[in-house]
Amino acid sequence: MKIHRLKRAQHQQGVAIVEFTITLPLLLLTLLALGEFGRMLYQYNSLLQGSRDAARFVASQAWNSTLGKVEVGADLECMTKYVAVYGAPSTPPCSLTGMPANTTVQVAKVAGTNDHVQVTISSVFSPVVANGIPAFIGGSTALNFPLVATTVMRAL
Repeated sequence: MKIHRLKRAQHQQGVAIVEFTITLPLLLLTLLALGEFGRMLYQYNSLLQGSRDAARFVASQAWNSTLGKVEVGADLECMTKYVAVYGAPSTPPCSLTGMPANTTVQVAKVAGTNDHVQVTISSVFSPVVANGIPAFIGGSTALNFPLVATTVMRAL
C-alpha cells in the first residue's frame, strides 16, 4: 500500500493576490456607494427638518384672525424661506440675496382649505465621487437627482 503524501501548494502560489485584485474594486465601489447613500439620506433629513421648521414658522405667523383664513404675504414668504434654509427668519424687509443656487423653497396656502399652509423644499443631490456614468453609445447618464421634502400644517 502506498501512502499518499500531500502535495505542496506550488501551483497555488499567487492565487490569493489575484483574487484580491479582482475583488478589491468591487469592495471599494460598494463602500463608496454606501457612503454616498448615507450622505444622500443625511441631506434629505436636513431638508425635511428645514421644511418642518419653516412650516411651523409660517403656520404660527400666517393666520389672519380678522378674516379667518391664511394669508401668506411676500415678506412672510421671504422670512419663511430664510427659516427653511438658515434656521432663523430674517428681519423685515426681507431680500433673498445669498440663498443657495441649488435649493428652492416654495411656501403656499394649501388649495381648497382656509387654514393649512404647505412648505416644499427641493435641492439637487450630486454625488461627490462621480458626476455621471459614461455610456458606450450616446451621452453619459447623470447621477444628479432632486430631493424634495414637503410639510403641510394647520395655521394656528
